[in-house]
Order: sequence, then C-alpha cells, then structure tokens
Amino acid sequence: MTTERLEPATTADERTLLEGWLDYHRQTLAWKCEGLTDAQLRTASVAPSELSLMGLVRHMAEVERGWFRKTLLDDDPGPIYYSDADPDGEFHLTEEDTWKEAHATWQAEIDVARRNAARFALDDLSAGRSRRTGERYSLRWIYTHMIEEYARHNGHADLIRERLDGATGD
Repeated sequence: MTTERLEPATTADERTLLEGWLDYHRQTLAWKCEGLTDAQLRTASVAPSELSLMGLVRHMAEVERGWFRKTLLDDDPGPIYYSDADPDGEFHLTEEDTWKEAHATWQAEIDVARRNAARFALDDLSAGRSRRTGERYSLRWIYTHMIEEYARHNGHADLIRERLDGATGD
C-alpha cells in the first residue's frame, strides 16, 4: 500500500483548505508508518520515551475521537486505549498490539470524524465544552487544532522513522 498525500488546491475555499490540510497530515502519518513491521512500529524512539509510530497512531485515534465525538457532539463513547489507571495507555504497547488493529481503529475514527464534521458549518459551535474554561469550540477552531496536532506529531514520526531505517522526508 502506498499512501498518496495530496495538498489542497491553492485556490480552494476555507473549508476545503482546512479539510484538505487535515487529510494531508493524516496521510503523512500513515506514510511514515508504511513498509515497517509491527515490531518496528512498536519500537520506542529513544529511552526513556515510550513514543513509537504505532503509539502515535493509537494516540491520534484517541484525539480524533475526543474532538469529533466528545467535544463536537458531546458524545462520550469512552476511551479506546487509555484508562484512569493508565492515562497514557495508547503508548503502552505489548507484543499483542498490531498495526492492523491500530490502523483500522484510527481509520474508523477518521471516518466518524468526517461524518460528524459534515453536519456543522465552520462557525457552528460544539455541543461539548472545554473542561478548563467551559467554552464551546467552533468547527474552524477544531480543524485548526487538529492540523496543529497532526503536524506536531508528524515531526515526531519523522524522527522515529529516521531512527528505525534512515528514511526521511517531509
């Protein structure tokens, strides 16, 4: 499988740009994971960090769920990988954890995110509120935050991938 990364058109409207850049960054994370074994995908970046490519994908599944279900709709289906007892559970991988499961879960959350976001205009406010401030979020804010979240973690993914097999790229 080869991930195709497409930048949005330079003349697209705002929503198309935001959705396009979010998809570009989702595709970038998938691309950083291509061609590696489950063992490589579970390999932590450098001690004492537990950060791995599979952990990043599992984390982004949680992030997609948090913003596009819990915050946007005020629907809380519960966590996928973490718990109160293990708040960083998405990064705590075992030999039983597979790329197939992590990737499928992540893609399922992206599909739900797209369906949920399609129900809102950019200026519509979320049903859920900030835990810290009680404020609601516009869909525009959520898209912008998600682009930032992916961009930051794609930087991590780039460094982890280079450490694993020397592959580099934007």
